Amino acid sequence: MQAHGLRYAAGMTPFDFIHGLQWDDLPDPVRAQAKRCLLDLIGVAAGGLATDMSRITRDHAAEDCPGVAPILFDNRTSAPVTAAMAMATSIDSLDGHDGYNPAKGHIGCPLLPALLIFGQQARISGKGFLTALVMGYEFGARAAEAQHGTCPDYHTSGSWGAVTAAAAGARLLALDAGQTRHALGIAEYHGPRSQMMRCIDWPTMVKDGAGWGAMSGVSAVQLARRGFTGAPAITVEQAPEYWTGLGTDWRILRQYFKPYPVCRWAQAPIEGVLALRRAHGLCAADVDHIEVDSFHEAIRLATSRPETTEEAQYSTTFPCAVAMVRGGLTPADLDGAALRDPEILRLSEGLIMAEDAKANAAFPGTRLARVRLVLRDGRVLESDWMRPRWDAEDPPSDAELVEKFHALADPVLGRDRAEVIASVIDRLEEAPLTALTEHLFRAP
Repeated sequence: MQAHGLRYAAGMTPFDFIHGLQWDDLPDPVRAQAKRCLLDLIGVAAGGLATDMSRITRDHAAEDCPGVAPILFDNRTSAPVTAAMAMATSIDSLDGHDGYNPAKGHIGCPLLPALLIFGQQARISGKGFLTALVMGYEFGARAAEAQHGTCPDYHTSGSWGAVTAAAAGARLLALDAGQTRHALGIAEYHGPRSQMMRCIDWPTMVKDGAGWGAMSGVSAVQLARRGFTGAPAITVEQAPEYWTGLGTDWRILRQYFKPYPVCRWAQAPIEGVLALRRAHGLCAADVDHIEVDSFHEAIRLATSRPETTEEAQYSTTFPCAVAMVRGGLTPADLDGAALRDPEILRLSEGLIMAEDAKANAAFPGTRLARVRLVLRDGRVLESDWMRPRWDAEDPPSDAELVEKFHALADPVLGRDRAEVIASVIDRLEEAPLTALTEHLFRAP
C-alpha cells in the first residue's frame, strides 16, 4: 500500500496501520485496555437508553430511515448510516464515556458504531473486532491531534471521529488502498465541523457531534466502496508530524475514564467539593456558597438551573451542587426531580466561578480546579488543586470499571444480561463477534 507515497517514522504509514495491524502485534496491556474501553462504552450506552436523546434518534433511525442494520439495544433495524448515528447518540446521551485529553473529546463514541455495523456485515471474529478497535483508538487519537493542531476552531469529536469511523470501516470491509484514501477524504470533507463551544454555551441534544461523525464515516466507506472519490484527507496525508509512533506508542493506554456522567471539565471541581465534604464532615446546610477556580472552558459550563439532562451534564455549577447535597453523582441526579431540588438549585445558582491562569496553562493536558466552600459560620475551606479521577496516569482498577458498568447497565438490561455481556467481552478474542452482538442488538 505505497501508491499514496506516504512514509513516516519507522516506515509505517496510516494506511499501512489501518489494514496491517494484527492481534499478535498488541502488547498485553493494550489488549486488556481494548476490553476495558469496550465494556465502558457499552455500559454508558445502556445507561443512556432511557434518555429522550437516545429514544428520539432510535425512533428516527427505525421509522424514518428503514433498512436491515440492527440498532443498539433495540429490536428494530435501520439503514447502516442511521443505525450508526443512533448507536453513537445513545452513548453520547450520557456523558460518561472514555476520552483522550489531547483530543478534547472522545474516540470510542463515534468509532464503536462503525465497528459494530461493519463488523457484523463482514462476520469478523472477536479477535478481529478487538484488533480493529485498537486500530481505531490509535488512528483516532492522531486524527484528533492533527485536526486540533491545524485548524483554528474547536470542533466536536464527531469531526475527526468521522475520519476514524471511516478508517475502521475501510479495514473491516477490506477496501483497497485507493478506496481507503477516498473513504478518509470523504469523511474528513463531510464530517460535522460542529462548534463545540456553542454546545457548551447552549447545551442541547447535538452535544459532541458523535452521532453525525459515525454517520458520516459509515457513509464515506459505503460511497468509496462504490467508487465515489474524495481524497486526500488533509489531516492524515499532510500533517505527518502527528502520525508518528504507530504500533509502538499506544495512545489507547492514555484514555481517561469517567466516574461521573458529566463533562470532563466539571469533574475536577466535583472532586474538590467531595474532598472537602468528606474531610470536614459537612452537609449542604453548612454551606453558604461554593467557589470554583478553573480553566476558561470549564467556566463556560455555566448552566446553573438546568431544565434538561443535557444542560445538567454540560454544567459545572449543577453537578458540584449535587455532589455537595447528595455526596455523589449518578444519572438519576441529572434528570427528573433532581432538576427541581431546592437545595441543589440554591447551591448551583449561588456558585461563583473564576478563570485561573494556572488552570488555563495546564489545559487540555490536565484539567485543574480548586474549590472553596464558604460556610454559614463564616469559615472558608479551600481544596488543593484537583484533577479528575481516573486519568490515564491514575486509572481505575478493573473492579472499579466493572462496578461502574453494572451500576449503569443493570437497571436497564437486568443483572443477568449485563453479567453475560461482561463475561463475553472478557473472552471475546476466543469467540465470534456474534457472541457479543446477540446480546447488544435487542431491546431490554
